[in-house]
Amino acid sequence: MAKTYYDPADLRKFGSITEWNEELGNKFFDYYGKVFEEGTLTAREKSLIALAVAHTEQCPYCIDAYTKDGLQRGITKEEMMEAVHVGAAIKGGATLVHGVQMMNKVNKLEM
Repeated sequence: MAKTYYDPADLRKFGSITEWNEELGNKFFDYYGKVFEEGTLTAREKSLIALAVAHTEQCPYCIDAYTKDGLQRGITKEEMMEAVHVGAAIKGGATLVHGVQMMNKVNKLEM
């Protein structure tokens, strides 16, 4: 197996971030847990959102975690891929809309 920069085993170590700053680590995990509780959005919907964001952020740990979580929640591979495309479209659009800033700057400098 090829060695990569990201070690999949590190995902299981995520909880250890509290070791070097227990207070802030615990506050993060309290918040994280609260966010993923059932609310206006279902846990299934939140998992699908998390999967799309994981791809736009390009976090291999999150991609692994929310792919597994999604499958356990009955999300289909087709739904997952559609969510990834939604994330890609938003990321691409956000990149392109910043082109307006560049266009404005060029127009200002050409005056």
